[in-house]
Amino acid sequence: MIQKLSILGLAALLGSFSAFGEKPLGVDDKLSALRALKVEAGTITSVERDPSATKTIVKLVLNPAKGSNINVEVWLPDVEKWNARFLGLGNGGAAGKINPGALASASSAGYAVATTDMGTAPNPDSGIGNEEVWKDFGFRATHLMTVVGKQIVKAHYGRAPELSYFSGGSTGGQQALQEAQRYPEDYDGIAAAVAAHCRTPLHAYFLWNDQILKKCPFSKEQDASVIAAANEYMASRQIPAAAGKFVSDPRCTAQDIEAVITLARKKDGTLTDEHAAALRKLFDGPRHAVTGERIFNGIPLGSSIAASHGHLYLFNWVFGKDKNLADINFGADIDTYTAALAPYLNAENPDLSAFAKRGGKLIMTLGTADSVVPYHASIDYYERVIERLGGLEQAQAFFRFYFVPGLAHGGGPGINQPPNLLDTVRAWRETGTAPFALQGHHAENGKPTLEMTIYPYPHQTGWSAATKRFEPMEGKRGGVERIAERFRPSAADSRLRQAPPIAR
Repeated sequence: MIQKLSILGLAALLGSFSAFGEKPLGVDDKLSALRALKVEAGTITSVERDPSATKTIVKLVLNPAKGSNINVEVWLPDVEKWNARFLGLGNGGAAGKINPGALASASSAGYAVATTDMGTAPNPDSGIGNEEVWKDFGFRATHLMTVVGKQIVKAHYGRAPELSYFSGGSTGGQQALQEAQRYPEDYDGIAAAVAAHCRTPLHAYFLWNDQILKKCPFSKEQDASVIAAANEYMASRQIPAAAGKFVSDPRCTAQDIEAVITLARKKDGTLTDEHAAALRKLFDGPRHAVTGERIFNGIPLGSSIAASHGHLYLFNWVFGKDKNLADINFGADIDTYTAALAPYLNAENPDLSAFAKRGGKLIMTLGTADSVVPYHASIDYYERVIERLGGLEQAQAFFRFYFVPGLAHGGGPGINQPPNLLDTVRAWRETGTAPFALQGHHAENGKPTLEMTIYPYPHQTGWSAATKRFEPMEGKRGGVERIAERFRPSAADSRLRQAPPIAR
């Protein structure tokens, strides 16, 4: 292995030779060669050296269909700094722009790295009535970014990457799971943090909450009172590090919800009967107005009400910008919305057998205090993967899910995202050693205040009074109401799933 790597490294250092093998191409020649590179259904718009003169930055636009306009950037560290890996980076929210800071960080770490604006520039309105943007945002932009990224890597270094990884959170988590499900040949390892994979039901939840909160708003203080009541009520079920501070397992019953509402009103006299009625709806979550079917679950106990609404651009995509979103009903309108977008946007296929068969490794995380991407759909998705593959052992052989205590979207109020998920999934793929215990950190004012060891679902973090250490304990399975299958229909454009494997 050492000998093989040294030969490959030497070849990369020498670069591309002229037809007579007289000398390697210089920097300017390499830039010219990249500018002249032909990419399918796209145009390279810029090839430049970065100001530090340690990497090359390639910008391009892909137009796979009329109405599709996908921006992509590929950052290439100089050959002596390249780790022979390709990294795809996810986006966030409605995307529409590229984050140069994330690209700079990854390329400085040695990765040839690519990301995309997912085809939604200059803003989410680009998706209004445009089915091609729906496809791009759902899955196509990420896959095509990967294809062209690897093409550029091979052209620049003279060889394909040895291994390829993807890392993304929130919308990036949707991208991550779409890749594992639709294009298992694209990546060898995937880190999917706080994944917004159940996309159209999630945005129905945002709308449900938005409509309720417009009629019955909560002040910042009232929101804090409800969170504090949940933390206090659930404290007896928590380990000492979490008790009264955050809810490390918000799975609950209707009786628990009623008890939290009662406690919140006892401690905060400004919470009215109207607030109590609103909280029952918010904690239960959206159901179909006609059939009563579960569309999505409710706000997790101990998480922010204020953060649980907004993000309504998907409804503009289907109904137009002039539609009064307060008038959208959870009957026929939600059926129309689901039929239009769900087959493109949702990453809900539990059959990951093709990804597993080729040796792929996947880590997914979700926070217990996240009201932007609540935990329910991720627990249920993992359970459906277990069912599809025939058991927990079969799923955990390549796919680990970490249910992070107290994690909210973007961190706090409890444990922050375990660090180095990408490093963890890469070590798993390259050494064959599956991860188990991860360290989560909570910091205030930049200083660590609490650390907790986190274990893969269904394990939970326990505490040994004897050893005064965190220890894994058996946790319950499931415990969430399943979203009705018709709100997470099968993926559209299955022909794209049959794309030829990418040369490695």
